[in-house]
Amino acid sequence: MSYANQFGKLFSAHLKMMFREKQVWFWNIFFPVILMVLFMIIFGGNSGGSFKASIAVVEPQANSTSQMLLEQLRRVPVFEWKSEQPVSLEQGDKWVKDKDVDALIVLPETESANTMRLIVNKEEEKNSTTMAVAGILDKFVQQSNLAVAGATPAFELKTESVSSGSADLKYEDFLLTGMIALSVAQGGLFGMVDMVEMRRKGMLTRLRLTPVKMGLFGLAGMTVRMVLGVIQIVLLTLIGVFGFGANLHLDIASLIIVFLIGTLAFNAIGYLFASFSKSLESYMGLANIASFLMMFLSGIFFAASSLPEWLHPVTKVLPLTYFVDGMRDGMVYGRGVASGAFWTGIGILALWGAVTFVIGSQLFRRQAAVRS
Repeated sequence: MSYANQFGKLFSAHLKMMFREKQVWFWNIFFPVILMVLFMIIFGGNSGGSFKASIAVVEPQANSTSQMLLEQLRRVPVFEWKSEQPVSLEQGDKWVKDKDVDALIVLPETESANTMRLIVNKEEEKNSTTMAVAGILDKFVQQSNLAVAGATPAFELKTESVSSGSADLKYEDFLLTGMIALSVAQGGLFGMVDMVEMRRKGMLTRLRLTPVKMGLFGLAGMTVRMVLGVIQIVLLTLIGVFGFGANLHLDIASLIIVFLIGTLAFNAIGYLFASFSKSLESYMGLANIASFLMMFLSGIFFAASSLPEWLHPVTKVLPLTYFVDGMRDGMVYGRGVASGAFWTGIGILALWGAVTFVIGSQLFRRQAAVRS
């Protein structure tokens, strides 16, 4: 049988083995889709509306100051009022405790009082909505003070954002490319599960006794996982673009290079796990630990630079960090091959792949020698 025919049959066999495995479907197709949709909905602002915060107002005793503030608060467009009229402190306090409102505002009790209280739920004290309400009220108080004093602000702040990417870069683009990198990486980490089973059942030993070229066997398996990676990229990209309005600025050369090197590197890591895993459970445990560690430390959901400083050396060692950066270079930033940082990341990915493959191969050979 020619090498081409042998490769075709091995490719078909790997394809059937991979897609018959339920965990492959879950970790490589459903899990990335579910995770991306959840994060897009939570952080992507895809609710179809702008930011809103529900509030209630307490007016202990009506006076000219409280009436003035009440009138101005009604003009803040991001506030949704639980009750159109001020409520009692007991009622407002209950709403805050029951999380029926994001914040309770207590107006000054007298005309001479200069304190306006903001009451929030302690469990939500640090969430983004509470922080936003506090910021809005702080600015509101400053403007009210200026209005009362009859002063005109001497300075104003205009906020602008810049990026090394395109002007329309947004969080959906960032998250989409992160999820694509994660799903392709998981395809490699979890994709060697069939080798553990084949070795446990003695199929690898029997396969070595046949005319099948083991190199073609490995190449066919690698090709199948690359096909799976392409499916993941296409599926997640379609959901991100048409479901959440993500923008793409493709650099095809960068995308192909990082995809090929990254897929090989993570397959090699999965190969290493398979080389010293004696059971399916131990392999899945190793793959899960590696996947979850890299998921939260490699800049998938947020920039790695936002992590505590003592974790930065760890992020710079992990291969997923460079794979994510490379995928973003190829899909969002539209740059890559002309960047030195891109090639540094590719070099580190390649090093990870080479080292783990060599170690995995040595372990497999040693085990085969022991059995023979």
